[in-house]
Amino acid sequence: MSLVSWFFTLWSSSALPLLLVGPVGRQMGLRVGLQVVQTAICSRWGTLSDEGLYQDGDVVIGGLFSLHYKPPATAHNFTQPPYNRPCTGLENLPLQYVYAMVFALEEINHSAILLPGVKLGYHIHDSCALPTWAMQAMLSVVGGDSTNCNTTGLPDSYADFNEGRGTREGDASVPLVIGGSSSVAAKILCRILGPLSMSYTASCPCLSDRRQYPTFFRTMPSDIYQARAIAQIALRFNWTWIGAVVANNDYGHVAVKIFQEETEGKGVCLAFVETLQRVNIVSDARRAALTIQASSARVILVFSWYTDVRELFLHLEKINVTDRQFLASEAWSTSGNLLHNVVTPKVANGVLGVAIRSSPIPGFEDYLTSLNPYHRPEDEFLKEFWQNEFGCNPEVTPISSDTASGPAPPKERIQRASLPPCSGAESLKGMQHPLTDTSQLRVTYNVYLAVYAAAHALHSLLSCPEIEKPSESNSSTCSSPKHIKPIEVLHHLNNLNFTTPQDELLYFQGSDIPAKYDLVNWQTTPQGSLRIVLIGRADGLDLHINESAIQWSTGSQQVPVSVCSESCPLGTRKASRKGEPLCCFDCIPCAKGAISNKPDSLNCERCPDEFWSNADQTACIHRELDFLSFNETLGITLTTAAVSGAVVTTAVFVVFLRYRQTAMVRANNSELSFLLLLSLKLCFLCSLVFIGRPSVWSCRFQQAAFGISFVLCVSCLQVKTIVVLAAFRSARPGAGALMKWFGPGQQRGSVCLFTCIQVIICAIWLSLSPPVPQADLDIPGLQITLKCAMASVVGFCFVLGYIGLLACSSLLLAFLARKLPDNFNEAKLITFSMLIFCVVWVAFVPAYVSSPGKYAVAVEIFAILASSYGLLLCIFAPKCFIIILQPEKNTKKHLMGR
Repeated sequence: MSLVSWFFTLWSSSALPLLLVGPVGRQMGLRVGLQVVQTAICSRWGTLSDEGLYQDGDVVIGGLFSLHYKPPATAHNFTQPPYNRPCTGLENLPLQYVYAMVFALEEINHSAILLPGVKLGYHIHDSCALPTWAMQAMLSVVGGDSTNCNTTGLPDSYADFNEGRGTREGDASVPLVIGGSSSVAAKILCRILGPLSMSYTASCPCLSDRRQYPTFFRTMPSDIYQARAIAQIALRFNWTWIGAVVANNDYGHVAVKIFQEETEGKGVCLAFVETLQRVNIVSDARRAALTIQASSARVILVFSWYTDVRELFLHLEKINVTDRQFLASEAWSTSGNLLHNVVTPKVANGVLGVAIRSSPIPGFEDYLTSLNPYHRPEDEFLKEFWQNEFGCNPEVTPISSDTASGPAPPKERIQRASLPPCSGAESLKGMQHPLTDTSQLRVTYNVYLAVYAAAHALHSLLSCPEIEKPSESNSSTCSSPKHIKPIEVLHHLNNLNFTTPQDELLYFQGSDIPAKYDLVNWQTTPQGSLRIVLIGRADGLDLHINESAIQWSTGSQQVPVSVCSESCPLGTRKASRKGEPLCCFDCIPCAKGAISNKPDSLNCERCPDEFWSNADQTACIHRELDFLSFNETLGITLTTAAVSGAVVTTAVFVVFLRYRQTAMVRANNSELSFLLLLSLKLCFLCSLVFIGRPSVWSCRFQQAAFGISFVLCVSCLQVKTIVVLAAFRSARPGAGALMKWFGPGQQRGSVCLFTCIQVIICAIWLSLSPPVPQADLDIPGLQITLKCAMASVVGFCFVLGYIGLLACSSLLLAFLARKLPDNFNEAKLITFSMLIFCVVWVAFVPAYVSSPGKYAVAVEIFAILASSYGLLLCIFAPKCFIIILQPEKNTKKHLMGR
């Protein structure tokens, strides 16, 4: 059983039940527990106290530092009470922290401005990096002279301690303790003993809770701020796919949580989170290394202690993973032990880390190099350091027989006695050693700040402000250095605001000071070793980085890329992959008419109606007007066909005009034939109006010309068919008067009547709601068609419907007259021509509706030309063939033959 275990066993049996019954119980329990165990343990505890560093003063400040890293061995022979031997393995940096505290106190004691006339002393103990040992050391600090085994030195109660009356008469008070080197130790000290403490390394965000830890202060920023700073670094360099390896405790878990909260909604994902636990460090480090190797993440965030990171790097080197960019927390970003390890340069080039801010302390280096155990004979820590560094005994006093008869002396003292005495010429001046290295004062500077914060609070308290004390007279007096109450110091710390010797403004926000960090980079020297280079600072959430000074893991200044999916280029959008993090996505090209002009766009934006996307889908450009022009191939083809049809029609007209006295021309009603040829020529020519840039007048004229020309043409055919039928009917007995109703005048009148009806329809349509030139924005594409938009589809339907009505009636009449007994029956020709005409225009409707843009105009022109050619060829080609090539058949006798 260890000393602390034994202490808590005795305490729990006597005082712990009283702790459960309220404040009075806690006060009595602490008093009874301390009194029960003091007599039993003071002799064994005295060794620990003797290993401290002491200086008397008007006000004594306590100090707890983790000077040794090897835990004590406890004898369990069960023949005598257990005895805890001191810790071993003196560390250099914590020793530097001790002398930073001593140096600051000596500076303040020599100051004529700060605490004039008041001498500050110190009681410094080793907490051995163990929470239970830290509590034992804390009891040594607040319990007075533990070598005197009586109970008068103990606090009368827990409340009395907090009121500053826990020391014997004549002793200097200990109003504040600088210590709690870890968050766990700080929480234990605050919860169990409740001293006013100021930590220099405890960084747990939980310690900012003033309700749970009302007497806690620190000069170390909360881990929240370094996690936020690292998140800002990841966002700055566009690292969206990051792996995390963290300590399996609050330090690691809180950091990951804060990192995720800070990057939430900003496109950053954690590829994996691996944990490292000290008791299973080998297996945990191996598992984390294999995960890093298998992951596509090239940036790895590590929140853990440097010894854990050292084991991780060892396993990464074994599996040859040397191309990762590490982000370091302050716990290992400046670790000299890790920096100078032979494995580190192979695995961790270019580490980018957050570090406790560094600041010079003028005169501190000279102070350290002047340390000598002959000038400080009471300093056991310095003697042990001297023994380790120079291999000699800095003291010549042998171990006394009294000491030998008591509990076993520390192992270092036994070893020291066996060493040769030092010559006295040993010196730290000119010696390269971590203790005297003041180039990077980080935690050391935190200790220095903590001492000055305590001194300024005491100065404010002792400067005779009007402090109301709870007395019957309600008088106001100045505090005495011998009777300082921790609660009074607490009040002044809460309102502290001063400038440090380094011209830095210091104040507390609750228990914390404003968060400030250094940003450091591990760079390779020409000799192949690593060095730490300052590349920026972090003030809260504001980052100031010199990017050109960074050396990355690749050995160059090219920023590493760590993404699950490559950035989506312009013209594409991100599409998440099912079942994968948001950082893993596919890049989908934007649809036609939509653009994305930013990388990694979530959506594509539609272009306005007058615009269209360019070929790369990155910008909206003005759409070009398009119409059926005379210059393009389709326009030239249709124009040629129209002109050719007009020329052929003119040629037929000339042939009929020359042979107008022949039987063939006269037998087929020459006047209607000439009128039909004229209407066909108009049909061919009206198609030319549809080609070219639409205008207000061209849109109106083209539909009117088309409708009237075709009605004139179909009217002529219908009248010709009626005349043929009437002629054969009049040959029957009693039907001679039938032809009187279909004479030349009636024929011309019928054609005019049918045509006038179409003229009226077109006039009404064009006067009420004429077609107008309009850009067709509904058709996708860079080009928009400028066409004649039908403002009234009903008018257009009436025009087409009337033409269709005449065509169908003509087809019906011609079909009835197709078998009349003539060698040359024109009704047969009209039947075929009207059949072609109807087929063309029936097919026109769906083709016109489904054709986009200018092709709808081309379909209408094609229908006009096809139907015109059908009428021209079916009706006039056989006649011209007989007139020109078979003139012997162009006789009345032949035509009347049966």
